[in-house]
Amino acid sequence: MALDIRPLTGDALKNVLADVAALRIEVFRDWPYLYDGDAAYEQAYLSHYVESAGALVVGAFDGARLVGAATGAPLTDHADDFAGAFAGTGVALSEVFYCAESVLLPAYRGQGVGHAFFDVREAHAQAFGYSKVCFCSVIRPEDHPKRPVDYRPLDRFWRKRGYAPLPDVIASFSWKDVGEIEETAKPLQFWMREL
Repeated sequence: MALDIRPLTGDALKNVLADVAALRIEVFRDWPYLYDGDAAYEQAYLSHYVESAGALVVGAFDGARLVGAATGAPLTDHADDFAGAFAGTGVALSEVFYCAESVLLPAYRGQGVGHAFFDVREAHAQAFGYSKVCFCSVIRPEDHPKRPVDYRPLDRFWRKRGYAPLPDVIASFSWKDVGEIEETAKPLQFWMREL
């Protein structure tokens, strides 16, 4: 069955956020995120998308069930978290649309949904006049004890779409890893492409 992939804004975005939160908690438990999420944190985090006039959720639906989602918003809406990483780069945050995260249940992977998520967010960014699009990837050590033996990073996929890592543009974000007691800071590498 082909998935119904569509952009969600306004009330449609607001109405799907509880399902997006559940997907984030489920999918991000896996490598490389190892995120031990909870509903209260997700509600607070995702509320920023309701407040952002330029925000977008791209939903992937199997019938009425949300099986995947990708979020995006102007990078200025995330300035408190990420402005420091861009200091000294000459990149104006006001020119950049941030593709925050993509989550997709494993059974639906390998069917082009990842490309569709980027296509819709990039088109949305262009429609709002942004000249650049970026996202972050989690940096984990190669020898991390929880790294799966068969893990393949998505770098090749991102490069084929025209993204490249921004040298030394690293942010830090904290969350609790699965099996840990407290949150710890994780480095995030920014990737960017021109539209």
